[in-house]
Amino acid sequence: MMSNQQFNNLNVEGLVTTIIPVYNRSGMLKEAVASVLAQTYRPIEIIIVDDGSTDDTARVADELSARYPGEIRVIHQANTGPGLAREAGRLLARGEFIQYLDSDDILLPKKFELQVGGLRNHPECGVSYGWTRFCMKGISTDITPWKRTGEKIVTMFPSFLESRWWGTSTPLYRRAVIDRTGAWTALTNEEDWEYDCRIAAQGIFLDYVPEFISEEHDHAGARLSREGAKDAKKLQQRASAHDLILRHARQANVPVDSQEMQHFARELFLLCRQCGAAGLPQESRRLFDLARQASGQLRGNCTDFKFYGILAGMVGWTIAGKIARFIDRFR
Repeated sequence: MMSNQQFNNLNVEGLVTTIIPVYNRSGMLKEAVASVLAQTYRPIEIIIVDDGSTDDTARVADELSARYPGEIRVIHQANTGPGLAREAGRLLARGEFIQYLDSDDILLPKKFELQVGGLRNHPECGVSYGWTRFCMKGISTDITPWKRTGEKIVTMFPSFLESRWWGTSTPLYRRAVIDRTGAWTALTNEEDWEYDCRIAAQGIFLDYVPEFISEEHDHAGARLSREGAKDAKKLQQRASAHDLILRHARQANVPVDSQEMQHFARELFLLCRQCGAAGLPQESRRLFDLARQASGQLRGNCTDFKFYGILAGMVGWTIAGKIARFIDRFR
């Protein structure tokens, strides 16, 4: 049997590897896998990472692998969360190109054909993206591209400081870019945003496909991103992710006075107050310091920061966060 590292050293020219982490989503998994198998492009491989599912997902994954042994492999592991599940798949990937796909989303048939073609025609680009459609319960709710996937943007920074403006299904990465980026973190919230910002720090140029290439599906089922402003554990994860994202932006020399950095500074300050209200004083204080740093010397000494710092010093970071949250309701 070959080790993970031996597999990782295999880089098959032209091959697109799709990595699908899954937890208790057998029905959706079938749809996601079918969308990859329906690609007009070949060669492909699919790595399903069953992340400790407790329903019939493991069985369904094995059945898919048995039905398509030349194109599908399955990993079974204890539950780790989406980032480390993707990492398990990355270590086994053999493709020249890498596609990450959440188990509740789908790819449109010409995605790989269009994006591999784009990267072949633009060797200076490390990532290709195109239009993504947002769907609620499998029904398209918009005929326009979701988020900013309909815009032609040359590089990921500085725009990724304002938001992760694509979905996991949207980009196709060159394997060389993924290898330089390294391992996924153990974060379970905003781990995808942090990962893409690490890629952005490399100064990657983007190939743009002005066609619909994927669909992001929302549904009533469990999603790790829900209630991210109230749940203390998720806020801890988000605080760590924001800390790392700021480091990546600094590595990329994003100007402090840029619109995007100032937006991110405000996000840090908001998250600081949310963490305080949720009883996370250490995270709140750390985010407060990061927000001031990201704001620059002049804005970092403005009245809002001075007042909040004094308030936190008097009543503590938790009470200050609760007061700020109460005041925010009336703004």
